[in-house]
This record gives sequence, structure tokens and C-alpha cells, in this order.
Amino acid sequence: MKKVVISSVFTALLVLSGCGDKDPQVEATDSASTQEAVISKPTQAVSSSNGSVASSSTESTSEAMARLEKELKAIYFDFDKFNIRADMQGNLSADAGVVNTKANMFFVKLEGNCDEWGSDEYNFALGLKRADTVKKALVAEGVDTSRISMVSFGESNPTCTDKTKECWAQNRRVDFKLLP
Repeated sequence: MKKVVISSVFTALLVLSGCGDKDPQVEATDSASTQEAVISKPTQAVSSSNGSVASSSTESTSEAMARLEKELKAIYFDFDKFNIRADMQGNLSADAGVVNTKANMFFVKLEGNCDEWGSDEYNFALGLKRADTVKKALVAEGVDTSRISMVSFGESNPTCTDKTKECWAQNRRVDFKLLP
């Protein structure tokens, strides 16, 4: 009888505990200071590419972020590597310039991605290493580290799904997303 009660309690605890969420890994930051910075940030004017100025209401802010994200170029990596290639240095400098000037009122999320080769765990780690390398390069270009967050999607966010070397090369990248 005692074994039945103990096993029933254990089963009930197991059922009630449920499964944990499996979100992509995000770099730990001081969320309180980030939220304070967002809340205390004064309303700023957003300059569009044609020189006109729009107020930073929710709609125009999201439009400005979408427009600026189109100016940010992805950083591509070699197979199984997380160092920035020489041909990507120009893209990185241009991205840092956009982040420091036109997008200086937004936070930047770096999204690390991989091709389909390797285990899920390995690709998540590699994507995070790629994002971290880009973060360090942006900081070296003068971007404030508190404005940058990172996430790794591993192989789960491909831009190309063909089974070719060219396609796999397109998936080994770090993308830039702007956050309010």
C-alpha cells in the first residue's frame, strides 16, 4: 500500500510539472536596465531615406525599423567556422555605420544561423559563436554592447532548402534585427 501511495504521488508530481519551454538560447543581459532604457528613452524623430522626418509612433517606428533592416547586410561564414571572412569586413563596417547612425535609437538582435550539417546542439552552439564574433566586431566599431543581444537558431531558420553547396553557404550567416 505504501508503494502505491508513493508511486501515485510521484506520478502526480511528474504530470503536474509538465514540460519546459524550448526557446532559442539568448544571451543573458540585464533586462531591468534594458527595459528602463527603452521606457526612459525620449520620443525621437526618425529620419527616412528620402530626408523626411516621421514621428516615432508605433507604426512609423516599425516602418523605420523594417526600412533600416533592409540596409543591414547579413554576415556569411565558411563551413564549420565562426571567424569573419575578409570579404565580409566591408559588410560589417557598413552595418556598424548604419547601427551607429541611422539606427542609433534601436537595439540590435544578432541571429546566428547554420547549415544542416552537424547535430542540433552543435549548430546552436556554432550559431551563438558566430553571433558573438559579430557582436565583438560591432563593439570594436563603436556600437554600445548594451544595445546588442544574441540568439542562435542553429539550422532551424534556413533561407535556402536545396541540397547544394551554394544553398548551404547561404544558411551559414548572422542576420541583423532591430528592436525598439
